[in-house]
Amino acid sequence: MRPRKSGYLFIAPYVVLLVVAGIYPMAYALHLALTSLTAHFSGARNFIKSWQDPEFLPAFEHIGIFLAIWLTALVVLVVGLSLILHSLDRRISAAFRFVFYLPAALAGSASVMLWLFMLEPGVSPWTFVLHWLGYGTLGDSIAERNLPVIFAVIAFWSGAGSWIVVMYGALATIPHGVLEAARLDGAGPWRTATRIKLPLIKRWVAYMLIGAFAAGTQLFAEPQLISEATGGILNQTWSPNQLAYFLSFQLDNFNYAAAIAVDLLAIALISAAVVLLRTGLFRVSD
Repeated sequence: MRPRKSGYLFIAPYVVLLVVAGIYPMAYALHLALTSLTAHFSGARNFIKSWQDPEFLPAFEHIGIFLAIWLTALVVLVVGLSLILHSLDRRISAAFRFVFYLPAALAGSASVMLWLFMLEPGVSPWTFVLHWLGYGTLGDSIAERNLPVIFAVIAFWSGAGSWIVVMYGALATIPHGVLEAARLDGAGPWRTATRIKLPLIKRWVAYMLIGAFAAGTQLFAEPQLISEATGGILNQTWSPNQLAYFLSFQLDNFNYAAAIAVDLLAIALISAAVVLLRTGLFRVSD
């Protein structure tokens, strides 16, 4: 079947934005990464220097731990909650989905300020929990060992609701006849969820992982705002994006920073390719 020309009209605005705000900046970053400060071709020199920087590996280790916690929480809790909501009455499910989505309406900066308030002993409504954990000051709460968990909680709190809506929409596309047949065959809620629903939304789970991973590698606003709001308690190069920002605007080394940005892009693309190949996200059925 030949595609209709009207389809190209619908995707044209996105393609234009993709080229202007995505492909062109990416190509420019690659150009900077392969040139020196004097605009001469330098090959992989900037990349090698970035890998040798003492702040490079710790920044990527921090983001790796954060991603492991966040993506695990997304797969287990978002998919689990979506399956539970799909089994409830529609009105009750709609109310819960609305409540879960509310934090996504807050800007990222507002979420960070709210969580700084929640983590401040003596001010937070959860002061007794913070004291039980042995945290007497804000500095104790946001100690470096706690940051991956804190950022994962902030990311989950602000983004899980949106993914629950997406997962619920995917579950809503499952034909009612399939679920009815499973019920007639004696499948209970657990078996229906794990043997019928979950396999049928596998591609959507893969899509969530790709999107969340890409967003997670770009972590910047949360650690940067916490660093500024607390007077520098948090290291300004905690995440790779912070390190690139520091190199660009504190040391005026945009080429070096561009190499780190390209490193992040390569990691995201390779990870996405692995997920796509393993799940067949774009595979078209005959």
